[in-house]
Amino acid sequence: MDNISDILLDWYARHGRDLPWRRTRDPYRIWLSEVILQQTRVAQGMDYYLRFTERFPDVGSLAAAPEDEVLKLWQGLGYYSRACNLHAAARQVAERFGGVFPRSYDEVRSLRGVGDYTAAAVCSAAYDAPCAVLDGNVFRVLARLFDIDLPIDSTAGKRTFAELAQTQLDMRCPGRYNQAVMDFGALQCTPAQPGCADCPLAARCLALAAGTVAERPVKQAKTKVRDRWFNYLHVTCGDRTLLRRRGEGDIWQGLYEFPMIETDRAADFSELTDSEEFRTVLGGVEWRLLRSVAMPKHQLSHQTLHAVFHRFEIFSPVDFPSVPTATLGDYAVPRLIDRYLDRQP
Repeated sequence: MDNISDILLDWYARHGRDLPWRRTRDPYRIWLSEVILQQTRVAQGMDYYLRFTERFPDVGSLAAAPEDEVLKLWQGLGYYSRACNLHAAARQVAERFGGVFPRSYDEVRSLRGVGDYTAAAVCSAAYDAPCAVLDGNVFRVLARLFDIDLPIDSTAGKRTFAELAQTQLDMRCPGRYNQAVMDFGALQCTPAQPGCADCPLAARCLALAAGTVAERPVKQAKTKVRDRWFNYLHVTCGDRTLLRRRGEGDIWQGLYEFPMIETDRAADFSELTDSEEFRTVLGGVEWRLLRSVAMPKHQLSHQTLHAVFHRFEIFSPVDFPSVPTATLGDYAVPRLIDRYLDRQP
């Protein structure tokens, strides 16, 4: 009987997805695809990949670009630290490796934002390095095949699965094998309603034999989702709009936003105008409220954002960063603000 890797490779030859980053050995493009696809479905990430490779066909052009341009191109994809790390890593390639993407696992792993999985994926796909990948799909396939009840997000679980993944790697074609097992998890051994009835590995699947498929993989307690209330002040003064860049240490680092007052619950308008934050922005100037717009809840991975936008007009400048209103669309803003702007007359 064929071993597991032979079965997976045969399945992949018949059912694997035809994706543009799989038609190249260019490590830059493979790396770019891996960064885009972190926390992102292939269907959504495809357009971003094509836009990025059109605008930045090589790592040198990405390194030379202003960060604001990279963030603007990334807008709507979420997890913006990925874009910042992508840009920083491209500059590391330019500065440390003379613009040539590194070949060794350790050198790729040393790049900003590159973890074990991404380094293994790039090195195996570009150079056929014997590095097993371990993403959510691979965790699920291995947990079911070997009926493993260790939590995949525990220290012991990560170590066990990393060792197991490496033992299963087909050394003849590690890049193709990695793609095969990832696609198998994405298309056949899916999180819900996996195709066990026609699975070529059914006879070898210990979880299927034990009736534990739905319980694998095991995860520790989920991170609690917290609620946050954002009150945005969309303020224009003549032909300019107040807009600032978000700092470090929170979501949307490096993106632009209107002045914002965060509260610990839904706030009345009078509470906002009485706050110190409001007086810091608009204190001492005449203002006129044009309208208030409550947006639908905006869900992030571990946060639920409740946002209200208050549209103001003021008649004298204030000490707050501003940009020409006509250029507002040139700035990378969070998807929440972009959706609000789409609703404006």
